[in-house]
Amino acid sequence: MDDVAFLTLTQNVLILILILSTPVLVISMVVGLVISIFQAVTQIQESTLTFVPKIIAGILTLIILMPWMLNMFVTRSTEMFDYIQTMIK
Repeated sequence: MDDVAFLTLTQNVLILILILSTPVLVISMVVGLVISIFQAVTQIQESTLTFVPKIIAGILTLIILMPWMLNMFVTRSTEMFDYIQTMIK
């Protein structure tokens, strides 16, 4: 396996990680922003007020999107293993 093939596989893995983590991170960021605005308006400065809703939103996002994420992971992994197999030959 040459350097180009290795770099291509590494790039594909990193892109897959970004694709799979983006929905959870975006939802957590939006929930955090909403809670921060709520804290600024009401002047409540409780740290658990931001932490707990973000965790719950992240878990719910994972539960809802798990079939899509699993399908994406299996499809991309199969493509990468096929690519490795063609590079070895």
